[in-house]
Amino acid sequence: MKEVVNTKTVLQVPKWKFKRLKTNFSVSSLCIYAAGMIVLFIIVSALFPKWIAPFSPTYMDTSLILSAPSSAHWFGTDYFGRDVFSLVIYGSRDSLIIGLASVLIGGLIGGTIGAISGYFGGIIDVIFMRCIEILMTIPGVLLALAIAAALGPGLFNIVLAVAAASIPGYARVMRGQMLSIKKRQYVDASRSIGTPEWRIFLWHLLPNSWSPLLVMATIGLGSSILIGSGLSFLGLGVIKEIPDWGALLSQGRGYLTVGWWISTFPGLAITLFVLSVNIIGDKLRDIFDPKTSRAS
Repeated sequence: MKEVVNTKTVLQVPKWKFKRLKTNFSVSSLCIYAAGMIVLFIIVSALFPKWIAPFSPTYMDTSLILSAPSSAHWFGTDYFGRDVFSLVIYGSRDSLIIGLASVLIGGLIGGTIGAISGYFGGIIDVIFMRCIEILMTIPGVLLALAIAAALGPGLFNIVLAVAAASIPGYARVMRGQMLSIKKRQYVDASRSIGTPEWRIFLWHLLPNSWSPLLVMATIGLGSSILIGSGLSFLGLGVIKEIPDWGALLSQGRGYLTVGWWISTFPGLAITLFVLSVNIIGDKLRDIFDPKTSRAS
């Protein structure tokens, strides 16, 4: 009898452990971990490209022009004999700068406009929102394309173009948050005890309205990189010795039949990064949205 009891207890422990492992490592959690690793790898590549890239992006091996992917050159070589993997690693820096800087500028300007418009209301709200609605009638890609064409190619100009296209979205989201939060009881209670309006605005409303803006900025990072890569593809992006991902796509489009890898791997880098950022943004939205967290 003792041996039977011991076998039962031994058999029950692996079943319990298997259930714990099954619940901890779901498909969604694995996708989030994979997305985080991809984003982390691209950030490290942008910050320290010399640690990862096996060759200099300007090194040309004329004996290996348009060489297919191999053990020596993982992503092959381009029409100058440059290592495509090294170009993708070094090109991530400008692509990431365009995405982060445009999201930061667009979020600050749009969030400020939306916060002031939603909190003070009145004629300020009417003027700001009419200007935002005029910008929203123009698609973001076309607006960025028009601004980039007017300013000319360059890193700073493309950041301004992509940031201007994202301002209306941030302004609308922030205005909606302000309209919702300023009607809550703790705001009325703070106003009833004589708290100044600027203190209510800075201490109570702004800290409680940033979470949707953070989620939107995370998802908007991928969109900004897509728009920036599109502008670079059209020749309105960064003109440098080391091209970004969009410029690499543009340079390889004439060699698709003989060197498909020149455009394929930069395109995969853009796709993986944008997809990973969107996965992380969806997870942040689930965390900050109480309705979604209750439903799950």
